[in-house]
This record gives sequence, C-alpha cells and structure tokens, in this order.
Amino acid sequence: MARKPIVAIVGRPNVGKSTLTNRLVGNRQSIVDDMPGVTRDRIYFDVEWQHKQFTVIDTGGIIPGDEDDIMVSIFNQAQIACDEADKIVFLVDGKEGINPIDYDIANILRKSGKPVFLAVNKIDSHNAALMTSEFYALALGEPIAISALHGSGGVGDLLDMITEDFVADEDLQEDEDKTIKIAIVGRPNAGKSSIVNALLGEDRVIVSDVSGTTRDSIDSRLTYEGQEFIIVDTAGIRKKAKVDYGVEKFAVDRAIRSIRESDVSILVIDAKEGIADQDKKIASIITEAGKGMIIAINKWDLIEDKKSNTINKFEKNLVNEIPFLDYVPKIYISAKTHQRLNNIFTKTNEVYAQCTKRVATGLLNKVINDAYVMNPPQSVKNKRLRILYSTQVGVQPPTFVLFTNNGKLMKDHYKRYIENKLREAFGFFGTPVRISVRERSQKG
Repeated sequence: MARKPIVAIVGRPNVGKSTLTNRLVGNRQSIVDDMPGVTRDRIYFDVEWQHKQFTVIDTGGIIPGDEDDIMVSIFNQAQIACDEADKIVFLVDGKEGINPIDYDIANILRKSGKPVFLAVNKIDSHNAALMTSEFYALALGEPIAISALHGSGGVGDLLDMITEDFVADEDLQEDEDKTIKIAIVGRPNAGKSSIVNALLGEDRVIVSDVSGTTRDSIDSRLTYEGQEFIIVDTAGIRKKAKVDYGVEKFAVDRAIRSIRESDVSILVIDAKEGIADQDKKIASIITEAGKGMIIAINKWDLIEDKKSNTINKFEKNLVNEIPFLDYVPKIYISAKTHQRLNNIFTKTNEVYAQCTKRVATGLLNKVINDAYVMNPPQSVKNKRLRILYSTQVGVQPPTFVLFTNNGKLMKDHYKRYIENKLREAFGFFGTPVRISVRERSQKG
C-alpha cells in the first residue's frame, strides 16, 4: 500500500495542537489539558478528508533554547517530526497574539524546506479574524484563522489546502494489512520507552528518570525480517489510588485501550524489582482482553552474580506469583545493552501465530473426546456431563464452543482441564483460550 502523506502540527506549548489533532481525527485521541507540555512525544493518527487519507503528527510544544531536559526533548521530538513530515502546520495563538518564540520557530520551519501552513488558532468570531494580520510578520504566507475547539473558522479551508495534491482513496492500491500491533505495557519506570527507542534505533520516545514521562500511547512503525510491526509505547499503569484525576487518569485509560487494540502485549517487568501486585493486575487486563502476551524481564544486565540456573529460579518465582500465566513465554532482555531485544519480534511472531491458529473440527473433537474418556467428569445427582460436539468459532483469542447435554454440569475445574488438554495438543502458548458451553439435545 502506498505510504500516506505525513502532516506535522508544531508550535509552542498550549496553542491547541492536541485540540486541533482531535478535531481532525474526529474523536478525543490526544490528551488535552491547560498545563503546558502535556504532549511530550510525537503521536501519529490517521485522518481522512474528502476521501483523502493522511497521517497527522501531534508534537510537544517547542521552546527553542530552553535548557530544561524535558523541554529540550520535546523540541527534539518536534524537529524529528518536521524531518519526517511532508507538510507542516505551524499553529499559533490568535488570542494571545504573536510571541517572540513564534519568530524563532518560524525561522526553524523555513530552514526545513517543507511546505508550511500558518494556522492562527482560537479565533472564534468574524471580527477576531482581523487580528490575524499581525502574523504576516512571521513571513510564512497568509495566516489561516481557525478555531480548533469549535471547528469553526477555516479548519475546512486549512484541510483543503493541506490535501490539495494528495491522492484520493479510490486511486490507492490497497493490500491486506498484515501488520502486527504490539503494546508495550507495565508499571512506570520499567523501561518501556527505552525498549521502544532501542528497537527503533532513534530517540522516538522521551526517556527520563522522572516517573510518568510517557503520558500518551505512542505508535511507531518498523519492519523486522519482512514483517511489519506497529509498536505502541504506553503510559505506566499505576495503582488507582496513586493516579491523579485528569491528565494521568486519561493516560492510564489510553494505555488500557492500547492493550485492547493490540494483537500482542509485552508486559515489561523490572528485573531488579521483580514482580509486583500491579504487574499481576496488568496481566489480568491483558488476559481479560483476550490478547496475546509476552513477559519481558528488562534490565537483566543489572542482575549480578548470574549463574546457569538464574533464569530458571526467576521463572519459578514468576510461576509461583502468577500461576495463571504459565502458558506465557518469558524473555530476558536489556534495553540498555540491547541484550536479546530481537527476541521481542521473534516471540511476537510466534505468539501471533498461536492467537490466530485454527484447529480442524475433526481433530478438535478427537482430542476432546480422548480427554473425556481419560478423565470423565463426576456425576452430579446421578447426572453426568456429556460433551456431544465441539467446534472452534473464533481466533484472537482461540474460542471454542462445547455442545453438551446439560451446561450446568460443566464445572470450572473441568473446563480448565479441557483447556489444558487443548494446550497440550495444539500449543496456544502466549494466548488465552476461551471455552463456552451450550446445551444441545443428543439427537440434534
């Protein structure tokens, strides 16, 4: 499929970049808050306008020359976004008027050599549009008055100008999308962003010792051995009691949603800290969402006095702490030294294949019938469960329906027994397995 054009939205903090992104995307994708610097990384979203599709990058606010580490990182993210983009929207604040920082940003954008559209935001009335004239001083062409919040003003005109030379959908050759989406999840400071940056080979996501640096879920595309992946770095998921209402709560909600939208989730655990109750809760979220899972023990380079059985001991501890995840593969990695990082891709491919595996109906019934004969369920009040017929009805996760004489006779422990027999026969490592029971007459 042809690459979608990329449009970067840049500007100093709090001019409404995320609000404009949400307006273009059509729903609340970017975090919006009155606090400057809320969007710290560059975030990618797909947008469609008049049957033309493109990708928009929401960037952190630029303050050239600011020495604060986070602000320098935000500036670097915006610079990379401009390098990636085909076109740039420079957003300024029409209510506040022209700002000295706007001149500095304009100079940077002119040097990029990319087409730049100057959008003056927060213009909510016809008379206020007259106020845009001062922005001609930025020497970036005609200012376009818009209201990102209300969608009024020239938002449509801006989109018309941006997409003028883009190719319409019907003229694009669509291929089946075989991209695998990976969500990198875990507690704050487990090293999720460092893993993403190491995989991508660039400072794609801001890495800092400050807990909670990543607030949005960040999408990155890359190809490994011919397979395309989307990697989503998510905000660290903390205990509810420790989550502040507002920006952080929304970030955690987004992280959970990223799990639900992923194909495979990588649960990152800090090797030095070991597994915690919150890791178990995150694992439960992944399992309940029916997603493939890999447990990545990061910072393995920090484990001293490693012996031949160190990994075995760690794995035994994991099994003791989270026995319901014994089917999930574990990898021991280091984002810092790049130790075994490529295992993320190889394991993801393997787990995705298990998530999408289909079992022939005849073979499925043979395995379940053999399991039944080997260990028939106990009778209840002289009634015994009979499994009459079985079929697979879905994938991601593999889902099976067992038709029985009486659904109430199927107890949880026997359902777990059947699941274990399915795993013994067909693998299904790294993925939950769903089993539902329906009643059916023996004749039917």
